[in-house]
Amino acid sequence: MKVIKNQHILISRVDAIGDVVLTLPMCGYLKSIYPAVTISFLGKTYTGPVINTCGAVDHFINYDELKVLPQKKQEDFLRSKHIDIIIHVYPQKQIALLAKRAGIKNRIATTNRVYHWFTCNKLVKLSRKNSDLHEAQLNIVLLRPLGINHIPTISQLPNFYNFSSATPLPAGLATLLTKDRFNLILHPKSNGSGREWSLDRFAELINLLPPADFNIFISGSDKEQALLKDWIDTLPRNVIDITGKLTLEQLISFITQADGLVASGTGPLHIAAAAGINTLGLFPGVRPIHAGRWGPIGKRAEYIDSGSDNLNDIAANTAYNRVKNWQILYNL
Repeated sequence: MKVIKNQHILISRVDAIGDVVLTLPMCGYLKSIYPAVTISFLGKTYTGPVINTCGAVDHFINYDELKVLPQKKQEDFLRSKHIDIIIHVYPQKQIALLAKRAGIKNRIATTNRVYHWFTCNKLVKLSRKNSDLHEAQLNIVLLRPLGINHIPTISQLPNFYNFSSATPLPAGLATLLTKDRFNLILHPKSNGSGREWSLDRFAELINLLPPADFNIFISGSDKEQALLKDWIDTLPRNVIDITGKLTLEQLISFITQADGLVASGTGPLHIAAAAGINTLGLFPGVRPIHAGRWGPIGKRAEYIDSGSDNLNDIAANTAYNRVKNWQILYNL
């Protein structure tokens, strides 16, 4: 494919929040090389607020709304957008078929799915499972047909988030954040998407954090609220429960205004990293779910590797030392 200029590119990734966050640097990097392109992002309803944080994305297209239309109307909708290129970052057979039927001229995907061989015309050989690259870098490999062969380093990737959050917090939430203590969010659950540090370990960490220095919040989804309630009731009174109380837009804003977040490999971890706050990820030392592939990417992001398949091999004191260092730097 020739070097592109002012074309319309559709990025397709209709999976989870963390996966979508790690696709945003791809959009920013693409815009940095071809500033005149228009980038649309095909995602699910619940990831829309995340996609809208990226200044490099011009339009969000809601796949949940698109897929319920009759087939012809789906095709007509895509045609009306005058899309020149689609990149199937997350492979989905129905989307691949739709893009071809809609007449999108250049359809980029990996060679790993048989259906890509007859639905796409720009195939990239890419094995995510066996690669040593990070997920955010692997996404950028898919830009090769656009003449982009250089892959940014891990330290360069945060420059391409183009992250901003404009959703105001309700007064009741905003006043929970303090200026005299380090505002720390602990996100214990992973919505069933990965390994978790045990609630006992999180409780140990909380008990190590001096209340005079830390303003501690427990976050979680509506579903996780019920799972965490009994545990939260056992925690010190200074710990603030915000589980199930925020929309995703509000959670993004709350994270952005906090000072740090600790979690395993889940969506809020990657949101915090993208927002540029102190971020600590807890990861098992086994492929393909290790930090080398899924660790947080951010200017103040770091992780601890358990060195095993058990996250509880990470001691609470190890996490405390990282978080305490954040608080020391915060007070300088």
